[in-house]
Amino acid sequence: MNAAIRIIGIDPGLRNTGWGIVDSSGNTLRFVASGTVRSDGSASLARRLCQLHDGLQEVLASHQPAEAAVEATFVNRDAAATLKLGQARGVAMIVPALAGLAVAEYAPNAVKKTVVGAGHAGKEQIRMMVKVLMPRAEFDSDDAADALAIAVCHAHHRHSAASRITALKAG
Repeated sequence: MNAAIRIIGIDPGLRNTGWGIVDSSGNTLRFVASGTVRSDGSASLARRLCQLHDGLQEVLASHQPAEAAVEATFVNRDAAATLKLGQARGVAMIVPALAGLAVAEYAPNAVKKTVVGAGHAGKEQIRMMVKVLMPRAEFDSDDAADALAIAVCHAHHRHSAASRITALKAG
């Protein structure tokens, strides 16, 4: 049997950044933990980014993942919101990178297709399939469920750099 690899999936957001950790061994996934790092909406942007940084750093210190996967940013109609999301995503990428972890990126549609089988699945479908794949999984928000889905996606695609490139283009 393959040695288990601990993976953290991160669903970046300025208000709520979801995180989910799984152990992957061959085709077996085991839920480890999940949660949501929340920032104070009344604080300055810089302070909120620090809160996300510190929260993710605590998660990494507590659970010691070996690899990380982050959801790629999508562009929406509100340019200011997209820029803020990009800044939160930067924090979500740099925290594991500074800890020495390889950080993979997956488009939202690639994550949904891997976990649900359809690239345009809704939040409820993602939550349901995460529970089907890992019945013991617990999550306190849709963001945490999405982060677990990102970790699952990475577990399925981590051995192939070509899969990572394809996953980024699928969105």
